[in-house]
Amino acid sequence: MSDICLTKVFTPVTHDLELFRQEFERALTSDVDLINQIGAYIQSVGGKRIRPALVLLSARSCGEPNDNSIIAASLVEILHTATLVHDDIVDDSEIRRGQPSVKAIWKNKIAVLAGDFLFSRALSSMLRLRDFRTLGLLAGTSESLSSGELLQLEKSLNNGMDEEIYYKMIWAKTASLFATACQVGALTVTANEDQVQALHEYGRCLGLAFQIKDDLLDCTGTAARIGKPVARDIKANLITLPLIHALKNLPSKTSHRIRRQLRNSPSRRQISAIMELISGNGGITYAENKCAELTRQAIEALDIFPDSPYKSALIDMANYNHTRTK
Repeated sequence: MSDICLTKVFTPVTHDLELFRQEFERALTSDVDLINQIGAYIQSVGGKRIRPALVLLSARSCGEPNDNSIIAASLVEILHTATLVHDDIVDDSEIRRGQPSVKAIWKNKIAVLAGDFLFSRALSSMLRLRDFRTLGLLAGTSESLSSGELLQLEKSLNNGMDEEIYYKMIWAKTASLFATACQVGALTVTANEDQVQALHEYGRCLGLAFQIKDDLLDCTGTAARIGKPVARDIKANLITLPLIHALKNLPSKTSHRIRRQLRNSPSRRQISAIMELISGNGGITYAENKCAELTRQAIEALDIFPDSPYKSALIDMANYNHTRTK
């Protein structure tokens, strides 16, 4: 169990996060009652709010947050929420954060449209920023989120997933939003390019480590603890870093057999055997070491900043991710 809690990490930006919450609530409000119902449910289920906190902690590390900082924090959370709504449809997932997913309650058609509404609302929020560089970063990140998911599905279908492509994929589908959250937070308050790039690098490394940690928890966690089904990647033929490394250490014949099982919807018994194979062939240890390495790199990227409660919180965020259990 991590002895770093997010409540402590978020303490330096408690007031800013309340302003974010109000902005996010407004963004999920519409003249359509059904949208309001879904928006209210999304807020009640909640989430870690890591990405908006990164925007605000980055802004505080460089200066004084302003209206654009709050809008940007809401915007990155809208983008994140939209991808989760669509992900649950693609993955046929009934559970999200330990509660029924939007897809489970309102079914696929409404869930698709709800995700589309969120992406549209994100676009509206982008225009409110009135900053072309920030607009370009956020628009590019929105594109990356979808392309990363499609890359993962493509390579899973044709057995083309290797470690190099895996890092490209998790950059696009996860780390790009972390990096942009940090970079945009800085850009709302400063023109200091060294600080902006340092925070982008911090977010990039943290985002990569975050996805690797998620992939590890899919192999080692329990559904009750992490709030969503485990071994979901294996069931969906999604090959992640622990399995990639384990397959490299197996004889070619065994590796091909495992990949064939993954393509053909593995049975519960086969899934259990694959999970044991991952652990027994160094997959868990390898991924844990990569996560630790990226965590160190994220923290080192902050060396440019003087000590402050905000820098300490960003360091704690990286360490929290490394030790979290859900």
